[in-house]
Amino acid sequence: MPPKKRNTGTTHSKELKSAESVSPDKKDSPELSVKKHRDKDAEFVTLCKSLHVTDLLCDHAWKLWKSVEDSMAEIADTQKRVWGACLFVSGIDVDVSCFTLTQVLKAIILNVKQFVDLVRKLDVNMDTISTKVNSALTRVEKKYDVTLALYQRFEKTCKNIFALVSDDQERETTRSCWTMFLLAKGRALQMEDDLVISFQLLLCTLELFIKRCPSDLLQPLYKSALSKVQSPPTRTSRRNQSKVKTRPPEPEVDFQLLKTLCEENECNAEEVKNVYQTSFSAFLDSLDLSRSPDFPQANDINQQYEEHYLKSRDIDGRLFFDRDETVVPPKVEISQVERTPKKNLPDEDGILIPPQTPIRAAMTSIQQLRGDLTSSGDQPSTNLATYFKNCTVDPTQGVLKRLETLGQVFSQRFGQAVGLHCVALGLQRFKLGVRLYYKVMEAMLKSEEKRLSVQNFSKLLNDSTFHTSLLACALEVVMATYGESSFKTGGYNHGGSGDPVETNVCFPWILDVVNLSAFDFYKVIESFIKAEPTLSKDIVKHLETSENLIMERIAWRP
Repeated sequence: MPPKKRNTGTTHSKELKSAESVSPDKKDSPELSVKKHRDKDAEFVTLCKSLHVTDLLCDHAWKLWKSVEDSMAEIADTQKRVWGACLFVSGIDVDVSCFTLTQVLKAIILNVKQFVDLVRKLDVNMDTISTKVNSALTRVEKKYDVTLALYQRFEKTCKNIFALVSDDQERETTRSCWTMFLLAKGRALQMEDDLVISFQLLLCTLELFIKRCPSDLLQPLYKSALSKVQSPPTRTSRRNQSKVKTRPPEPEVDFQLLKTLCEENECNAEEVKNVYQTSFSAFLDSLDLSRSPDFPQANDINQQYEEHYLKSRDIDGRLFFDRDETVVPPKVEISQVERTPKKNLPDEDGILIPPQTPIRAAMTSIQQLRGDLTSSGDQPSTNLATYFKNCTVDPTQGVLKRLETLGQVFSQRFGQAVGLHCVALGLQRFKLGVRLYYKVMEAMLKSEEKRLSVQNFSKLLNDSTFHTSLLACALEVVMATYGESSFKTGGYNHGGSGDPVETNVCFPWILDVVNLSAFDFYKVIESFIKAEPTLSKDIVKHLETSENLIMERIAWRP
């Protein structure tokens, strides 16, 4: 049966307005006293009151406004919009949560990108934006870009899944699916801007909805994939089971359906299966939906996401589905550089080649990395084992013991940073890193053997710092490939105010995890790049950026 029908779009808008009139910390925040702010512009006070701003925040934002007022000509925007930016900046600086970002955007009628640009203009012109605010702004921008990319892929995928039997029925189903995904992402991940794991959670959510859909709502490909699977347990059997077991059983995963979804979306099925059995299963258990044959109740899911959104003070992800003006991306014209002329048709306009989507780019990079490591194993190859045996002191046991210890540390720290149930995903990342570590080490030793005409590398291979540096470099390559360590959004983990270290795995996070000095890591980067010619240009650039950061800042930190 389809999900319990939600209210219509008009009512949904009313619900949003009603919800947005309640500030996240309204219970803890005293009501704004208009009498105390007679010295301020009446429209500014009205804006503050509509956002349930406290007296403290109102004063702080007004002082910021007065400091930037003289530069309004350079900012070239309305007073009200700059006031909104000042309130956002002040809220972060004084750590007072009175409103969500969406509430501010709606109050001043701006979309996310325009708002981010406006706040950055304050920084460029007046240099008034703190590191804390800049980090928060970077997170907003990255999370918006990730959610937009996910929604665009969701929209495209749904067209391939659902048949247009009834437009209203399909829309209600897809709306519920999107809202449930947003809730799953918010509950399962501390790093909600992790594109790859978020996309894998989206596929898990789609799998759940597809197998609960009436077959007449599905396209032939998914209808046939679904027909190969056993029917879910009945209500009666579930009740009988609950009498015997108090703990909910593991949700049944339709692996054939999941595999079909992964193949259609160029995603590794084993990784998605792992995400389902850990993070997504735990999420379903928390909603008491394990093995339930029914659709989740749309109103319940919507209400729970509402609570999450208000608590996070963030963008309301449901608005992507409604194509709300606050999240609609600005139109970007494809530049002349991206135009490829048609052959033999000189009189016609060129073909427009759109840039690669973020999800496709991420999936391609991961496939390339995994493909390059197909022949590499989780244990030293025969050649590498021979190098170990040729040493005066065989380093094999030391290498294996070190990997065992660091594997546990890495996966636990990954889980702490990314999400409570992501330890197993961290172990997957570590195993890929180990394969790359072995592959690069063997290539280095072959090169040195050819150069020096020696086979005994006992001193090098018994050097713990060398092994840790090489492994850290391999793990950084894996993290960068999965987009979890990236400098594209200002992701340098400076360890100061701003991003809490526990939710930021960007370089030099890995150095802290394996307890390695930045300079020791620096010494191995060039050799690593030379030994692994299959590294993509983006990964080489990432390692070179890490190299520059070490020499410019990190190596000199106290």
